[in-house]
Amino acid sequence: MADKQLQNDMLAAEKFSSTEEVEKTGGHISEWTKEDEARIRRRMDVRIVPMVFVLYLLCFIDRANVGNARIQGMQADLQLMGYRFNWALTIFYLSYIAVEIPSNIILKVLGARYYLPSLVIAFGLISMCTSFVHNYEGLLACRFFLGLAEGGMMPGIAYYLSCFYRRAELLFRVGIFISGTTLAGAFGGLLAAGLTNVPRWGTAARPIHTWRNIFFFEGLVTLMIAASIMFFLPSSPEKCKFLTPEDRYIALQRINREHKESAKEKIRPHHIYRAIFNINNTFCALGFFFINVSVQSFSLFLPTILNALGWAAIRSQLYSVPPYVVGAVWSIFVAWLSDKFQKRGLFILVGTALAIIGYSMLVATNSNTIKYLGTFFACCGAFPLGPAFLAWALNNAAGPSVRAITSAYIVAIGNCGAIVATWTYLPRDAPNYRTGHALNVGAQCCAAILTVLAILYMKWENRQRQSGKRDNRLEGLSEQERETLGYRHPEFRYME
Repeated sequence: MADKQLQNDMLAAEKFSSTEEVEKTGGHISEWTKEDEARIRRRMDVRIVPMVFVLYLLCFIDRANVGNARIQGMQADLQLMGYRFNWALTIFYLSYIAVEIPSNIILKVLGARYYLPSLVIAFGLISMCTSFVHNYEGLLACRFFLGLAEGGMMPGIAYYLSCFYRRAELLFRVGIFISGTTLAGAFGGLLAAGLTNVPRWGTAARPIHTWRNIFFFEGLVTLMIAASIMFFLPSSPEKCKFLTPEDRYIALQRINREHKESAKEKIRPHHIYRAIFNINNTFCALGFFFINVSVQSFSLFLPTILNALGWAAIRSQLYSVPPYVVGAVWSIFVAWLSDKFQKRGLFILVGTALAIIGYSMLVATNSNTIKYLGTFFACCGAFPLGPAFLAWALNNAAGPSVRAITSAYIVAIGNCGAIVATWTYLPRDAPNYRTGHALNVGAQCCAAILTVLAILYMKWENRQRQSGKRDNRLEGLSEQERETLGYRHPEFRYME
């Protein structure tokens, strides 16, 4: 019996780990305890989560700084009259959406260690180039290429984390890295207020000043930090040098067993089909679409909205910081609660209710104080929901190839909402922007309806599996073929 157990362990180790590591452990890998998992998880939390948080923080700072630059003189210098600013925002998302699924396929092949930091280096360079733009056409070109560079980041990091963390652990970590969007808004306002006061410098032909300082210095810092992270970011659990060989095996195997998958699986056409034509992913993708209308319009137009209240540019930059700080703390807290109770839909419904309250306050009152308070509700309501929809989809997608496509697909559809967001606040609606606020109320209502439908569907499907009505999927399949079923396996249960 012992010999048979040893043989089984050797076969598992050969499949999921390297020969060299198995030799180091004497060829025997026993079952692990909850304490082992907790130790490994803490080490990954310390080494991996901070790095992806910083990468995405830099990503969103370089994306949203155009809103800060607008009120610091860019609109006048580049003659962004009429809807030109809105078109500059839109073209970013056109290229951004187009690269998301291809980018995750490349990530699955190349690994995260070099690929993700390389994307960040690329958009840092493009941000620096934006500081030298002298006309509207140049701004359009920079925004287009910035979208190409940034498009792979959010789905890439989300898929990357899903390879390290269990379903009930994922949202908290996704919530932490995506909280970079809210903190980016806070840092963006502070940095813009400081960098615009840097004295004029550069050459006579290409002077750098005010809004140009924002793009140049933020891009430079992005480039330098991303280059350093490239030396420390592991591509996968079995390549974590900060773990022992035994811990690497446990880190990999706990994910494989939970999702009933093999880490060595290659992306095939049927994986793309399963990720896209999947009712659960459809609910999450459309929910992310409506949430992103609010999140992206808030990020891009908050300085403009505050400036329209009659506040000076520097005051508007500084007043944009507190809503983001509160929103970041609240987002992480909601993600932690959702993981603790292993519920996604319930917490999404709470968030949509808060956002509806916030945007209703912005629509219904003329008081600057009440409107400013409404931005806190809107931020706290909307910003946690993007990570929630994305984690919800990843929780219910298995195996690794389907998850890779799922994360890209959800974000791609979601960012179509960002295109809508670029047209929610138009110059003709200033200074109250009631049309934009009303559209965001409607978007949150749609997200809430989709969430209710998703919860009802998942409860029904779980009951079908519990009663054995999906067991026919196993008939006539070998053990290896059963592994490829992923989320369609009768023993797999959807997280609600």
